[in-house]
Amino acid sequence: MDRRKALEQIKDYIQDLFKDEPSGHDDVHMTRVASWAKYIAVKEDEDPFLCEVTALLHDVGDRKLFSEPEQAVHERDKLLVDLGFTEEEVDSIAEAIRTVSFSKGMVPNSRLGEIIQDADRLDAIGAIGIARAFAYGGTINQPIYKKDRKDAIDHFYEKLLKLKGLMITESGKQEAEKRHQFMLQYLEEFHREQACREETRHVTE
Repeated sequence: MDRRKALEQIKDYIQDLFKDEPSGHDDVHMTRVASWAKYIAVKEDEDPFLCEVTALLHDVGDRKLFSEPEQAVHERDKLLVDLGFTEEEVDSIAEAIRTVSFSKGMVPNSRLGEIIQDADRLDAIGAIGIARAFAYGGTINQPIYKKDRKDAIDHFYEKLLKLKGLMITESGKQEAEKRHQFMLQYLEEFHREQACREETRHVTE
């Protein structure tokens, strides 16, 4: 198998699937996660190629994004076989992807899965994570901030601020710490500005 050509075809496949996705799960998200997976793999002495491929494909079949997730997974696996991946590699990729999701609360049972999960979670926090949180909130008609209903700011406390403590690899932990601190600074400023707005409203009423 020509790994370079395989990567090019997988990237083209991902772009076709996700280029118009507005929720923060677009093809650019996939390539960022793939870059971090490759970086962590090198640091952790794992196969960077297999990690990059798995990360590129990690959202294929996600029920939030696909009306027919089983069909999407079938097409994903067929692509890998057609590109020359072995049955064992396809199974390893599929299993790693199965355990990525935060909402499922699963713990990866392979080093590949741990790296992909860490890389995906890194893209959910920090400056990019903040942007993605609001992008996703917009696609489900969720307000940025409302006291009387679920809002995008709630997502920080329900998920994003928890991710630092769930990182597995040392490389992931180091980067997550930086991004976590940035989110704390952002939330402090957000609440300061929101409080100023509410104080001003009370004064003028």
